[in-house]
Amino acid sequence: QVQLKESGGGLVQAGGSLRLSCAASGRDFTDYFMGWFRQGPGKDREFVAYISSYSTFTEYDASVKGRFTISRDNADHTVYLQMNSVKTEDTAVYICASGIFGGSRRSERSYDYWGQGTQVTVSS
Repeated sequence: QVQLKESGGGLVQAGGSLRLSCAASGRDFTDYFMGWFRQGPGKDREFVAYISSYSTFTEYDASVKGRFTISRDNADHTVYLQMNSVKTEDTAVYICASGIFGGSRRSERSYDYWGQGTQVTVSS
């Protein structure tokens, strides 16, 4: 079992920055690749970013590439999402997830454990 807990959400003005954290507990953190997803009001959950076990590989959705950065600290069992130049359309609940096995890292089905999420609201 893996438990994931997000923090760092809040209200931010458009153009501003925010850093989300996701603390993991349970099995060896380095066994897992990690991802961030988000679910906006009235929308389906969507992929945001992914990072491999030792940070060798990252992927981003086109809507956030160049603005968001995913990173992880394996010693602290934490994954981060640095959000810069945020837009009102970034408003959503941000959820971190972990997975072990193969499959597209952009697909929810590749992830085994999910956090509860943290709300990010971007005002204009």
